[in-house]
Amino acid sequence: MAVLEIDNLHADVAEENGETILRGVDLEVASGEIHALMGPNGSGKSTLAKVIAGHPAYEVTEGSITVTLEGDEFDEEIPADLREWDLLDMEPNERAALGIFLGFQYPAEIEGVTMVNFLRTALNAKLEEREELFEDEESADADADDEDEGYETSPMEGPADEGEVGVAEFQELLQEKMEQLDMAEEFANRYLNAGFSGGEKKQNEVLQAAILEPEIAVLDEIDSGLDIDRLQDVSNGINSLRDDQGAGILQITHYQRILDYVEPDFVHVMLDGKVAKSGEADLAEKLEDEGYDWVREDVYEAA
Repeated sequence: MAVLEIDNLHADVAEENGETILRGVDLEVASGEIHALMGPNGSGKSTLAKVIAGHPAYEVTEGSITVTLEGDEFDEEIPADLREWDLLDMEPNERAALGIFLGFQYPAEIEGVTMVNFLRTALNAKLEEREELFEDEESADADADDEDEGYETSPMEGPADEGEVGVAEFQELLQEKMEQLDMAEEFANRYLNAGFSGGEKKQNEVLQAAILEPEIAVLDEIDSGLDIDRLQDVSNGINSLRDDQGAGILQITHYQRILDYVEPDFVHVMLDGKVAKSGEADLAEKLEDEGYDWVREDVYEAA
């Protein structure tokens, strides 16, 4: 399992005289937990998601984001000195390899790249980057020596099926995950998100998470634009990420409705760039009924 810990996080828009968005966020998400993050527009929810993933549009000015790998499953694979990682010292691809996943609110459309090729390339890139993160110095030196020796044959004659996960193995994995999400097989051969409906794009974001098997998945308004059928399919996928793969979920949302299908262990309310209030699932129901004004009043009265 893994624990994502955010401590006193401050962040600005990364430009001269950029606006301060995050003003001291404290939050902890562990594998196997579902956290709902709610709050009014402009409170910093999406900015927090992007800062966790390492988006260059934001600059962290104070605080920390760490991931700690825990549990017996790491005893042989990962040495003790490689179990705690400072995300702010890592590039976005390294964060992804460590197990951080960001599901986008507005997924990009990429013409000419099929879903199946994109997903297999992403999975193999993650596995390769992860191996580099955890390899010891002796292995790294040996790999460097091998590279210096050059190719025994022309690289043009190398195997067509490159990567740790081959085409046939990946097809089986993809079919399994698509069946879980009730996605038609023909989706795999369509260009990535091109011509997809809003619901199909969000379903594809959950599919990517299922394929990449993150430790912590940050889902930015994954429920926006979904009709009731797609909402149920996406919710089933999110529950599977937690129940079958053990992922921790930080689910950013405006609405209670997805929480009827994906019951959170914790609900947090962001106001003015920080987490102002936390509670259990019934907190989301109260927010749905009464809005955020009462939270703001509680916060400022306590101050």
